[in-house]
Amino acid sequence: MKIKNGAEYMESLKKLKPRIYYKGEKIEDVVNHPATAPHVRSAAMTYALAGQDEYRDLATATSHLTGNVISRFTHVHQNVEDLLKKIKLLRVLGQKTGTCFQRCVGFDGINAVYSVAFEVDQKHGTDYLERFKKWLTYIQDENLMVVGAMTDPKGDRSKGPADQTDPDQYVHVVERRDDGVVIRGAKLHMTGAVNSHEILVMPTTALDERSKDYAIVGAVPVDAPGITMIFGRQASDSRRDNLERIDVGKPNFGAVGGEAVIAFDDVFIPNERIFLDGETEFTGDIVYRFAAHHRANYGACKTGVMDVLTGAVSYLSQIQGTAKGSHVRDKVTEMIHLNETLYSSSIACSAEGWPTPSGAYMVDTMLANVCKHNVTRFHFEVARLAIDLAGGFIATMPSEYDLKNEEVGHLVKKYFSGVADFRSEDRIKIGRLIEAMTGGTAMIESMHGAGSPQAQRIMIFREGGLDKKIKLAKALAGIPSKESKKVSDKT
Repeated sequence: MKIKNGAEYMESLKKLKPRIYYKGEKIEDVVNHPATAPHVRSAAMTYALAGQDEYRDLATATSHLTGNVISRFTHVHQNVEDLLKKIKLLRVLGQKTGTCFQRCVGFDGINAVYSVAFEVDQKHGTDYLERFKKWLTYIQDENLMVVGAMTDPKGDRSKGPADQTDPDQYVHVVERRDDGVVIRGAKLHMTGAVNSHEILVMPTTALDERSKDYAIVGAVPVDAPGITMIFGRQASDSRRDNLERIDVGKPNFGAVGGEAVIAFDDVFIPNERIFLDGETEFTGDIVYRFAAHHRANYGACKTGVMDVLTGAVSYLSQIQGTAKGSHVRDKVTEMIHLNETLYSSSIACSAEGWPTPSGAYMVDTMLANVCKHNVTRFHFEVARLAIDLAGGFIATMPSEYDLKNEEVGHLVKKYFSGVADFRSEDRIKIGRLIEAMTGGTAMIESMHGAGSPQAQRIMIFREGGLDKKIKLAKALAGIPSKESKKVSDKT
């Protein structure tokens, strides 16, 4: 691996020249800009763990393409053990950063495209997989960070891509050349986009024959001509812009994943970097497999984050002298219970993994959707319990400027004190951490990241096997086994 640690990762970003805007101004240096630097540091942790003896087995893998040791985030899952190691790694990274470390989207995109490209080649005699293998070998050897770009703006959501008044509401091919294609459109909510090296463009939905120009999968560098990124705002980001250390809650790492809009204004993709072009019948498979892999992740990374939140509120209870209360112990127990239940979903869908025709392994898709759906409930309940136990002061604390002020600082310290053995400043710091981890941006991402709750409910119903369940019930009740009316997702 060319990039061996976090410092080298940061240096590699300085060599790129992406076009990025934030609050109306251009960002020249994502490594040091106060809005993006915390997200860079979070992603750097994925590189750092690979060099630590304790985590090397989780953070690295052996490439099935070259036999070389590579980052697990560039690996194609070869067995159930790979799926399980990914889950264990993501929980550790959640514990280390308390936030999103951003490489999962590209990781899941790599695995989805790899398996589907094989099947497209089998049907159509194309060479997409060989192209993809060459690109992936480059990604693995260089140890590059890939942003998976899937979510389109969608415009009028009552209409599909081909019926939009503005065709750019979905990324599509606008020109075909002998040496490649030109694409136009945008991708929204792109986690880690501004501090990645490459963009893997994928369709956002299953497509029909009328939408062949939208059935495009390809890879481009983040600083390719025609690409513009607009970095999104996050809750309390002005505190970070002003370099406030205490009030930001997590001074070293970002609130969530550092999401951005990626606009493609006539961006060229050469043939060797095109991995699907017009084969609409396979777009649903890419979305489906990507979504399953990504939803499985949430039961791991979010449990790591909730480990931190549980620890934070437990420590605050010690500072405030409430740790021995039976109601406190009961609520902390419930936080732990919900967290481990969620983690078990990630472990289960990985343990039930299966090989696709390409040899790449998929998670159990039903259990992956159950896992992510649990995130949309359990994370919110853990956050609610944390806020309940922390108390209202986390929403009304004076700023760190007041804490450090010669005139009123002593009053802040005096009246925000707790048990004598603990510093007032530490109570404020841990309170700000809880505020940051239960605030708007973090919780919205838990709800809508990897698909909103209804997307999981649709897949759970489709894969619920209701026909089989009806037969089981009829058999036990002694009802003749006539063919039951088929129950579908249209019921």
